Amino acid sequence: MNKIAIVTGASRGLGRNTALNIARKGGDVVVTYQSRAEDAQEVVAEIQAMGRKAIALQLDTGDIASFAPFAERLHAALRETCQRETFDYLVNNAGHGDYALIGQTTEAQFDALVNVHFKGVYFLTQTLLPLIADGGRIVNLSSGLTRVSYPGYAAYAAVKGAVEVLSVYMAKELGARGIAVNTVAPGAIETDFGGGAVRDNPEINKIFAGMTALGRVGLPDDIGPMIANLLSEDNRWINAQRIEVSGGQGI
Repeated sequence: MNKIAIVTGASRGLGRNTALNIARKGGDVVVTYQSRAEDAQEVVAEIQAMGRKAIALQLDTGDIASFAPFAERLHAALRETCQRETFDYLVNNAGHGDYALIGQTTEAQFDALVNVHFKGVYFLTQTLLPLIADGGRIVNLSSGLTRVSYPGYAAYAAVKGAVEVLSVYMAKELGARGIAVNTVAPGAIETDFGGGAVRDNPEINKIFAGMTALGRVGLPDDIGPMIANLLSEDNRWINAQRIEVSGGQGI
């Protein structure tokens, strides 16, 4: 039986790369997107071209009230496309960056970060627990900024820190079902995340490259394959860990 993964926010960036790499390893993938339906369908087409099954479903991970209807649509899609009642892997990737110094952060900015990166991860996972197969896996995305500080990312890093703690508790509570839960914390990556700051701003790119032992910032291809590998049976005994994938950022 093929493994099925859900990757949230998979129409672009790290989510897209992760979904494609899971498919390359033989998995079927449910791709969620907030608003980029065309981009999500392109990811689905790429996965299907590999001979794998793929589904695109709309999901706003900051809208907790939408999670129960999403679970119903997901259940129906799994039955129709994969002839399954459950899925195996949940990758909580969806998110956004918001740059603001502590003295300038608005409550709206703060609430949006909490809703998407922490509250959304908590309650989406809770909602989907009945659909996750025993022996499955959960990967929550964090950030290298929980360990190395950079001005302007205090609120973002704080909610990612909360996710790291949450992952440990998930691992403890879900262990009886054989579900392993880990956190993956990428360093600075060249994507359109946060308005493409690391990718498009040479000064910021140079700063983070200078902070990294390998002398450059990361690329999506540095992260997606690692997450796909973490989900493989070769890594079944890794649990309750924060795994930083940053090229040695800030050491």
